[in-house]
Amino acid sequence: MNDTTIRYVDLPSPCGVLRLSADAHGLRGIHFEGRRGHGPVPAGWVHDPEALAFAREALEEYFAGTRTAFELPLNPRGTPFQLAVWRELLQIPYGETISYGELARRVGDPGAARAVGAANGANPLPIVVPCHRVIGANGNLTGFGGGLPNKHWLLALEARVARGDLFG
Repeated sequence: MNDTTIRYVDLPSPCGVLRLSADAHGLRGIHFEGRRGHGPVPAGWVHDPEALAFAREALEEYFAGTRTAFELPLNPRGTPFQLAVWRELLQIPYGETISYGELARRVGDPGAARAVGAANGANPLPIVVPCHRVIGANGNLTGFGGGLPNKHWLLALEARVARGDLFG
């Protein structure tokens, strides 16, 4: 296979089946079952569980509460603005949340909360690039490509792990 071949695997998780995809340079996508990007497998993609073992194992550890940080090769596709937002998402500590306004401030454009929200919604690597840690200014959970129940579940997992309560 060459560098442009997309490899994929479906991973059962507490948030439903996740479709992971990668190329030779790193993880390209994590898509929630029943959501954008998790339809029929695109032509040319190759089912290759071994090629994605690095990501599968890391996500399984995250869901088990034994991993709080990811050190995976990532290769997302996006505009320069989206990439800047996604890089900033990686700076949000495990178990913490920030608002869209705060994220806009951190990327250097305090008035761009809506644009930041759109970039956050286009994140192709949820969980690993933790867009679920961004919430509304009033503290409400808003928007998540994997669905609000999954956003709530991910934040609750992180809160339990952060306080040392894996069984709560």
